[in-house]
Amino acid sequence: MASNNSDRIRILALGAHPDDIEVGCGGALLHYANRGQQIFLMIMTEGELGGDAHVRAAEQGDAAKILGAEKVYWGGYPDTAIPNDRGLVQKIERVVREVNPHMIFVHFPDDTHQDHRHLAMSTVSATRYTKNVLFYEGPTTQQFSPTVFVDIGEVLDAKIRALQAHASQVNKTNVEGLSIVDVTTSAAHFRGIQGRVKSAEGFVPLRMFLP
Repeated sequence: MASNNSDRIRILALGAHPDDIEVGCGGALLHYANRGQQIFLMIMTEGELGGDAHVRAAEQGDAAKILGAEKVYWGGYPDTAIPNDRGLVQKIERVVREVNPHMIFVHFPDDTHQDHRHLAMSTVSATRYTKNVLFYEGPTTQQFSPTVFVDIGEVLDAKIRALQAHASQVNKTNVEGLSIVDVTTSAAHFRGIQGRVKSAEGFVPLRMFLP
């Protein structure tokens, strides 16, 4: 189990594929890491349908260093085949018991990608005893209306560096002429306007206790 140093918050972020976490909550993780909090990642697949699995895993390792993550857990599922079943719930539960997080970030359940959707739904079950669980958005998220915001103005450049660490994916947005950096920067400014700051990430809480 992770160290229970009461002065440090433990944060676990879950993503279906390499780069999902960086897109959805990389700024929030950097915000907390810069304040000395503990960051842990759990990636369920190596994203092999989007590129070479070994390359993508290595890119995730590089990005994790930029985020200040202490450990990366791998789920070992095939890309596009994450189930929504008891086995996935138990796998997430094991990591939750080890990390004992104060806060969890994961995909929003309403998503057109089945991997994102299934991971979100299983995480809801696996984190039923975790106080703070927040859903993040990605390019395939639907009906997302955030009510919680993190100001990422001071870490936006670092978030972009973490995304650029996924070099094989930067230009794979399915939108001609827009890189993932373009998409992420636009989203940061849009959520920032909603939150009344220059750049922000928005989240939908499943459960959130105010400090």
